[in-house]
Amino acid sequence: MNEPFGEDKAPPALSVVIVAYNSGATLGRCVSALAAQTFADFELVIVDNASPQQEAAPAAQALSGARVIEAGDNLGFAGGVNLGAREAQGRWLVLLNPDAYPDPDWLEQLVAASQRYPKVRSFTSRQVMAQDRTVLDGLGDVMSAPAIPYRGGYQTLDPGDTPEGEVFSPCGAAMMVDREMFLRLGGLDEGFFCYCEDVDFGYRLQLADEPTVLVPAAVIAHEGSASSGGPKSEFAVFHGTRNRFWVLVKNTPALLLPVILPLHLLAFAVVSLRPQNRPLLEVTWKGFKAALAGLGPVWASRRRTQAQRRVSALQIARTLTWDPKDLSGRRAVIRPLRPSRRGAP
Repeated sequence: MNEPFGEDKAPPALSVVIVAYNSGATLGRCVSALAAQTFADFELVIVDNASPQQEAAPAAQALSGARVIEAGDNLGFAGGVNLGAREAQGRWLVLLNPDAYPDPDWLEQLVAASQRYPKVRSFTSRQVMAQDRTVLDGLGDVMSAPAIPYRGGYQTLDPGDTPEGEVFSPCGAAMMVDREMFLRLGGLDEGFFCYCEDVDFGYRLQLADEPTVLVPAAVIAHEGSASSGGPKSEFAVFHGTRNRFWVLVKNTPALLLPVILPLHLLAFAVVSLRPQNRPLLEVTWKGFKAALAGLGPVWASRRRTQAQRRVSALQIARTLTWDPKDLSGRRAVIRPLRPSRRGAP
């Protein structure tokens, strides 16, 4: 484990945080890809979420100076990231999933984007499938009008000519955010444990009038849900169902709730009853009941979140996609960055 940066050693520009839990099959490859980065002014912090595989320490040996922080328990992705963020030293906090493999210039491209857009404090990556790099894993996260979030372009062919631009939310698998802002906004919501906590944070960025820019040249290959059994596992379906509803309740401005809530319930029913999803209907219903049972703390969090809102309900409505074809086709939604957000701060 590294010693903290002292007066005789300047802190790094970036702190890359990886949360390890049952990541033995992928973490070593992930760290090796970080060791090959063309941008070297970063530290690596691996949070060991009490993984039974004990993979963090061996994997850290692939990168000189990597730190391993023992969480002592499984804090979930959200809790693990927050622990790593508190221990990090860099100005920028970079989140990377243990099953994501960055191209050699990934960090270099993110840093270059931060220099092009000095007013922007949140960036996200182009994600391709590790199994087939011609297929997208995501171009930032999109929030649909029914409050069903999705990764833009998920499982569609990579067009290859994606423009830089503003997206609704960064994807927690491969994002870079100003660490001070991350901590000031409360980090990831640990009540979510995992799934949709990045979208919740992205929504709070929107409410705070902080844009997220997609950097298509910053590429990672992502396996996706490698430590949780895949996107159709009972674990993923339960937490996804519960947490999507919590994102809606916590973040939607009051003026939009009468529109968004009925749309969400309708979309939830339609998607749950699709033939391919019926085998998981029982666990989906359990997730929804858990969402309702946990509304007390979420409503308290909503009051704090809305009290800090700096934009109007109309401005938030404009960040959503209202085209049903975007949601059904998982189409990426990338908007030009407003000119006022391009210049020097």
